[in-house]
Amino acid sequence: MATAIPCGNTVVTGLRPRLLSSLNTNKWRISQARVSTEIGALSFSSSSIFPQKLTHLLFNSWSPKIPYHHLARRLIVKAARDYYSILGVSKNASKSDIKSAYRKLARNYHPDVNKEAGAEQKFKEISEAYKVLSDDEKRSIYDRYGKDGFKGSTMDMGDFSNPFDLFSSLFDMDIRNRGARNMAADGEDLICNLVLTFKEAVFGVEKEIDVSRLDNCTTCDGSGAKPGTKAYTCTTCGGQGQVVSSSRTPLGVFQQVMTCSACSGTGETFTPCNKCGGDGRERKSKKISLKVPAGVDSGSRLRVRSEGNAGKRGGAPGDLFVVIEVIPDPVLKRDDTNILYTCKISYIDAILGTTVKVPTVDGSADLKIPAGVQPGTTLVMSKKGVPLLNKGKMRGDQLVRVQVEIPRQLSDEERRLVEELANLKKTKTLNGSRR
Repeated sequence: MATAIPCGNTVVTGLRPRLLSSLNTNKWRISQARVSTEIGALSFSSSSIFPQKLTHLLFNSWSPKIPYHHLARRLIVKAARDYYSILGVSKNASKSDIKSAYRKLARNYHPDVNKEAGAEQKFKEISEAYKVLSDDEKRSIYDRYGKDGFKGSTMDMGDFSNPFDLFSSLFDMDIRNRGARNMAADGEDLICNLVLTFKEAVFGVEKEIDVSRLDNCTTCDGSGAKPGTKAYTCTTCGGQGQVVSSSRTPLGVFQQVMTCSACSGTGETFTPCNKCGGDGRERKSKKISLKVPAGVDSGSRLRVRSEGNAGKRGGAPGDLFVVIEVIPDPVLKRDDTNILYTCKISYIDAILGTTVKVPTVDGSADLKIPAGVQPGTTLVMSKKGVPLLNKGKMRGDQLVRVQVEIPRQLSDEERRLVEELANLKKTKTLNGSRR
């Protein structure tokens, strides 16, 4: 039921039912003292809307259904920690003090170092605080309005979803700044092909190969500078070897570190050598003796250390990788460490047995064919295969598959003899069945 309450010349209706309705919801979390203060603030002795007596009447006649001591238990006030207290610095701290405090705390609470529970959350809070306080504009807004100053603004506090990027960028930048000048670069690796015969791949061989590669320039001795000239600090990057580009977005300020294009990351500029054009290297041809081990196959790759392109500014040379290509043998086939061969014999030799000459990687060898051998039988010639790579004393086998040849045509004499043999076989079969 709505209640009409006279307030001077104005009648306020429906006030008490609203207060009672709001009281019955679970969203009510304020104390009676605060309600009294806020309502009292509306009442003045000269007010025609809320006279003091009416205010007192409204407040005292308002009887909450929930006891006060229960409300006190439900009242939870949680204040967010101040960014300055998170970093342990004063509000007058300089940017260097803030940076120093962040570095110290970030090292202590980084999850890779600190395995205690809550360390990662603490690390995220530290990163969030540093991102705001290290930016002059964001810090000014925060000092005046706190975190609420960023709500509804085009400038956000930043993306704190990955605080590890901030940690890496800060510490990596310091490392780059200390070691950018005269930065060495390792030489590139080279790849070349080497063709071997079947037996060379099986037993190994020593080859001499001709490689075209970049070697230190003999004129400037690898420095890249014209002899008699001096190097100067790069004016583009100030000798750091990197340049930083910043861009402001609705998500914050993004910085990107790039290698200085003016000095190629060395931090110095100089008059280039006339012979190598400033690269410090020139192309040369070199003969390299290569020992190929026994047991290599097509696709095998050999590594020759420090025989690739020379490094820049004292960097280590690259390596040379030699890819093996083996010419197939027309007779012998390779299956890993085994060698395959097909031996053809006549049906007479299959019946009676024989000894045949078989080609192997070691030369021709005798192979005994047992009597009554069946077509497709595989005979093993032990240790006539390929040596195991880097284990020269261990070898595979040569597997000989027996193929029995049946003649398509017979002479009259051969036919007569075969028929006699067949009749003899039939006679033995009949005699055996009668018994």
